[in-house]
Amino acid sequence: MATPTLEAPQTAPPASPPRRRRDSGAISRFIERNGAYLFLFPAIAYLAIFTVFPLIRGVLLSFTATKLVNPAGGRAVGLENYDYLLSSDKFWSSVATTLLYTLFTVVFSVAIGTAGALLLNTAFKGRGIIRAIATIPWAVPTVAAALIFVWIYNNEQGILNRTTSALGLGQHGWLVDPQYGLFAVTLATVWKLTPLVMLVMLSALQSVPHELREATWVDGATRFQSFRAVTLPHIMPTVRVITLLMTIWSIRRFEIIFLITGGGPLDVTNTLVVNVYRTAFQDQNLGRAAAIGALGLVLSLLVTVVYFIVEQIQERQESQR
Repeated sequence: MATPTLEAPQTAPPASPPRRRRDSGAISRFIERNGAYLFLFPAIAYLAIFTVFPLIRGVLLSFTATKLVNPAGGRAVGLENYDYLLSSDKFWSSVATTLLYTLFTVVFSVAIGTAGALLLNTAFKGRGIIRAIATIPWAVPTVAAALIFVWIYNNEQGILNRTTSALGLGQHGWLVDPQYGLFAVTLATVWKLTPLVMLVMLSALQSVPHELREATWVDGATRFQSFRAVTLPHIMPTVRVITLLMTIWSIRRFEIIFLITGGGPLDVTNTLVVNVYRTAFQDQNLGRAAAIGALGLVLSLLVTVVYFIVEQIQERQESQR
């Protein structure tokens, strides 16, 4: 009689994971590898749609003769707009005005803002209230600030002329006399921007180690010597950055100048940005206005390049010490 053979029990093949689980694992790995790009995509898309595309469109427009009344009927003219601008005294006058306005605005805003930050960095009674009050000009809308200064500069009722008359200095046409036009818009801009510089510099000052300053005082250094040896080297990177930002903002500032003087009197406040507006909407020449904007962009890029060159030189000098 044949003995029955015992067969080994067959084990079922391992069940494959559900498809949904495999898909979720692949998605997780993709997110891990490309998560940074996914998070950056909204910012990149925003810059591409609202910055890069308009910039490219503006540069292309500068090579055409396009009128405001018929923007679709422009024709290509090559470098004709640039040739006209580079040989135009009005354009170079607007460049000089922009540089002067930027120089005065940046120098006074950074100097006054830094001095105010040094004052507010010291301990005294009511410091918090003074800090809050000092930020009011920055919080005031630009249109409101421009209207305030238009009233201040008023020939008859303005507080500035009332003050000069009381001091025996007579009255002046701050908004109609060409010799005061640039002063008028610069003063308003400095008043508006100085609180921002002060807040940034105050933040930088509070990061300076107090122990280092106390060590210099123990060694007999005066407060000025302590500031020059300890505080100034620590805040200089912040000074350079805020100076660069203020320079770029001043080059492209439009609203406060246009609302106070409109580019006058006699074009003494006709900066590059105001010139763009006038050329586009008063002369109705979009192509030439785009060319002015492109040259203004080149000016801003030159300022940025100079900043990075200075920054590299400073870093090399500090590393060699």
